[in-house]
Amino acid sequence: MNLTTKQKQYLKGLAHSLKPVVLLGANGLTEGVLAEIDSALNHHELIKVKVASSDRELKNAIVDAIVRETQSAKVQTIGHIVVLFRHSEEMKIALPKAK
Repeated sequence: MNLTTKQKQYLKGLAHSLKPVVLLGANGLTEGVLAEIDSALNHHELIKVKVASSDRELKNAIVDAIVRETQSAKVQTIGHIVVLFRHSEEMKIALPKAK
């Protein structure tokens, strides 16, 4: 899923007040964590995930794996927090039209 800059800006504004719904701990990215992220995306469409890793390359690899496995779009990464978006069947969030 590719988002335009305008769509990303809109989603960043919506995500500003959100708290992380999934926290990755010492066990890293497991099947259970992926299932929880997938469930949260189905329910909320726009979520924050906290990736607690001090290694920047490992953190980026984990974020890339999450995006790939959940077929979501990465909206933004700030520190250890990544904002993810994926439309659910109800399409709760209406994105600005892409030009």
